[in-house]
Amino acid sequence: MNALFTLPFTAIGRADHDRVGGKCASLGEMTQAGVAVPPGFAVTTDAYASMLANHGLKDEIARALSRVDPDDFDAVDRAAQAIRIRIRSHRMPADVESAIRDAYAAMCAEIGADMPVAVRSSATAEDMPDASFAGQQDTYLWVIGADAVVEKVRDCWASLYTTRAVAYREKQGIDHGDVLMSVAVQKMVNARAAGVAMSLDPNTGDRTRIVIDASWGLGEMVVSGVVTPDNYSVEKVLGEIIDRKISDKHVELVGDPARGEAVEREVDAARRKTPCLSDDEVKAIAQLAKLLERENKCPQDVEWAIDADLPAGQNLLALQSRPETIWSRKAKEKPRNPYASGMAGIVHTLTNPYGAKQAKAAN
Repeated sequence: MNALFTLPFTAIGRADHDRVGGKCASLGEMTQAGVAVPPGFAVTTDAYASMLANHGLKDEIARALSRVDPDDFDAVDRAAQAIRIRIRSHRMPADVESAIRDAYAAMCAEIGADMPVAVRSSATAEDMPDASFAGQQDTYLWVIGADAVVEKVRDCWASLYTTRAVAYREKQGIDHGDVLMSVAVQKMVNARAAGVAMSLDPNTGDRTRIVIDASWGLGEMVVSGVVTPDNYSVEKVLGEIIDRKISDKHVELVGDPARGEAVEREVDAARRKTPCLSDDEVKAIAQLAKLLERENKCPQDVEWAIDADLPAGQNLLALQSRPETIWSRKAKEKPRNPYASGMAGIVHTLTNPYGAKQAKAAN
């Protein structure tokens, strides 16, 4: 494997974030921690930078965006679309393409045939506690064959310039040229069920609970909000299920090996209102979220899947773990000082037991 342009997950950790982006760094860290993760490799930011340099695209992109009014959505959309077309219109450098083909061939050697993979964007600015890049770049599922993998890697690079991503970086004051793109190429999971787990209650911020959303098939239906998922709440210390809501899960996303893509299909009537997880699976997912919170030292937003091809007890796979953003941001916000000004502050102090206690201590 060409260590400049590709790195296996087994060789990646947090220290490699600048070369592999948030998603791949997380996948590598989980792999090295012994968490069950579908195997794969990262196409490094060096490969993306080589693509830009080989065709003079970095300066071209900078010029195109410098002429755009960030408050003019239509102008941003036109510029972003033009940039994506330019990236897709160029062939990647020969040494980069060769490295990707070799790394994919090494994966396929394990099964003696082309392996279905997920090709997933991993930007250097995503999965950070103070940013919300999730879902802004592209992911491609059930990609089969080296030609298709190479094409989808280039498409992931281009997705760094979706209109949404460009507008977000403009709003946040992030220089477009400072954000680089890595790509994860990962063995495809034949998901019987999948979803997300939060190691706190996303509605209240309660860190004594783990909340799980789950549906049939691949988890994109849950993440995108297409289906109303089953919802479970688990007490974090004892690991007991304390609440559950079973929904009507009308569609699922499943792999179609013949077409080399994931397809949406209706869920048969017998499964629509049936729990997609057993109690043991719910508890196992909660334990996974708890472990990843402990490993990362902050609440986590975890994507997981139950692989239909693996035996029970070994079929839970972690697909991604990133810091939870909503409540972590609130924790950083400075609370308004209710005692700061005028009569309102005096009244609040006298009517608030904690405030009165503070005032008494001050005297």
